[in-house]
Amino acid sequence: MSMMVTGLYAGLTGLLTVALAYRVVKLRRSHKIGLGDSGNSALSLACRVHANLMENAPIVLILMLVAESAGLPVFYLHCFGTVWIVARLLHAIGLTHGQGGYHFGRFWGVLLTWLVIISLALVDMLYFIQGLARGGW
Repeated sequence: MSMMVTGLYAGLTGLLTVALAYRVVKLRRSHKIGLGDSGNSALSLACRVHANLMENAPIVLILMLVAESAGLPVFYLHCFGTVWIVARLLHAIGLTHGQGGYHFGRFWGVLLTWLVIISLALVDMLYFIQGLARGGW
């Protein structure tokens, strides 16, 4: 039986996506704002927190799936996936509590997210180069 580790982190990302979207919907309903943010800073911030996750999730999950398909050991996949989820939680909390300004969580959330993206990109390219060296293409 093959275990798709990326599926676990895609699922966790999906749950986080719904949680952050729910915050947006809740604010929209309470302030009776159907579209945009009508200048409501709390709604604008909640939208930005959700959007930032949506901007980063596809590339991280694609890179992770490619690494898994190439044979990256499960231990490393879990390391990347755990750091990814922790980073996104830190970012969401930090951006919210910092109200768009500097916050420890926002800083480390972004930094760790970028670290995961860069590391997975390098891993994927390394697997590609190794494939070429073995006569692939």
